[in-house]
Amino acid sequence: MREDRRISRLAALAASGALALGLALPASAGVESKDQLILTIHDWTGQYITTHIMGEVLQKAGYNVKYQQADYIAQFAGLESGDLHIAMEMWETTGKQAMEESLKTGKTLDLGETGLFAIEEWWYPTYMKEKCPGLPDWKALNDCAEAFSAPETAPKGRYLGGPVTWAGFDDERAEALGLEYEVVHAGTDAALFAELQSAYQRKAPFLGWVYAPHWAPIKFEGEWVEFPKYTEACYNDPKWGSNPDMAYDCGKPRGWIKKVGWKDGAAKWPCAYEAVRNFKLDNDTMGNLIAEVDLEGRKVDDVVNQWIEENAGTWKVWIACSQ
Repeated sequence: MREDRRISRLAALAASGALALGLALPASAGVESKDQLILTIHDWTGQYITTHIMGEVLQKAGYNVKYQQADYIAQFAGLESGDLHIAMEMWETTGKQAMEESLKTGKTLDLGETGLFAIEEWWYPTYMKEKCPGLPDWKALNDCAEAFSAPETAPKGRYLGGPVTWAGFDDERAEALGLEYEVVHAGTDAALFAELQSAYQRKAPFLGWVYAPHWAPIKFEGEWVEFPKYTEACYNDPKWGSNPDMAYDCGKPRGWIKKVGWKDGAAKWPCAYEAVRNFKLDNDTMGNLIAEVDLEGRKVDDVVNQWIEENAGTWKVWIACSQ
């Protein structure tokens, strides 16, 4: 419940921030359309930040921006229909298949990479190597299952996955690789990292979904498990890999985080779409911005506004088309 309230608080702050910005920034005469340009928001802090940085920049250019809560994968139905317009973070690690299927419809556009490099994988604190010296090789996991167990899973190990809406195929991965682990899904992003932080402080067992860019791999010493390297065949052809009967017997892909948009929006708001294409940040910047919200307790809009104030030379280039 505490984590749910935190997400609700972030959503409320985002909405109030959007309203305030809408009142403070009158529409520009150069904007192609005054219709609402809808940016999707999801359930992790970094995506709130990237989306609100882009949203505020667009509002400074005169666009009428609205933020809309949407499911990470299911949002594609709205992007294809035009009910939603821009999604700022599709991760190759978990969203590649859904994005590629959507692009095939011809109703959405790949708006390019954000500059962020995505890693999402099973992660453990370095202190766990004392109990499982074969790590980071995934084959050591079954030898150490009891060391990673919890009372409710023993003798099986416990893996704390992300919210089920994040996809990622962790349940399938554990089964395909014959891992003696129970996959437990955190209810929220906040719950996942609250448990990690608590375990780390107590030097307690922890094996869970950690991703970058994020503050966790910056703050905590740890490693990602090294699974068989991802290939498209691993996900699409059960015969690939060590298990001839099941797909997902490999790690997750690593790589881009992209922006995607409703195709017809490019004709309706061409300069806005160009600004979204121009958006670029790096992992260190994003990890530190997330830390300011999650660890220092700052409001999303305050963190975003400070970045905007300090980086005018960066974002003004993004919206050069509208000037």
